[in-house]
Amino acid sequence: MKANEIVLCALFAALMAVGANVSPFLTIGGVPVTLQLMFAIIAGGLLGSRLGALSMAAYLFSGLAGAPVFAQFKSGPASLLSPTFGFILSFILVAYTTGKILENSLKKVAYVSAGTAAVFLNYIIGTNYMYAAFKWWAEAPEGFSYLIAWSWMAAYFPLDLAVTVLSLVALPKIQSALKHRSIRMVRE
Repeated sequence: MKANEIVLCALFAALMAVGANVSPFLTIGGVPVTLQLMFAIIAGGLLGSRLGALSMAAYLFSGLAGAPVFAQFKSGPASLLSPTFGFILSFILVAYTTGKILENSLKKVAYVSAGTAAVFLNYIIGTNYMYAAFKWWAEAPEGFSYLIAWSWMAAYFPLDLAVTVLSLVALPKIQSALKHRSIRMVRE
């Protein structure tokens, strides 16, 4: 990796930490509200699939190593046992997929496809991990089921959809602003 690629990956790992804790104690049903999905989408869109995914992996591993970068400033290997850890895992694939789609086309339909894929991957990976966690090692509420796991996500969907749309509207503007200022992103 080149030095500028390392710096860009570190920058987006840091932005994820900020996004995770933008409202550290604002929760819905005990789960913190974050802007992580937005930063994962933007990382993939600006850095491309490879570096976007690497930046999200750097975020994940820095948190597992003990840096307090996860939501509510949590960290460490015990985070693997959190029912919401699947969402953190999903950000690697969200950034990769967003980057891969936008590497092939920068048309509006590509942005819509990237956003749809991002939310889909985030929810599929995160919700299935949450379900598995509550079934196998975390204390599940009485009557917990796969349907209940998905119904819990309904409260977050409007916010995640809004954040995704915001990301996709911001991406071309950020790309244009960087190009205008002669700041070269890696994926160009």
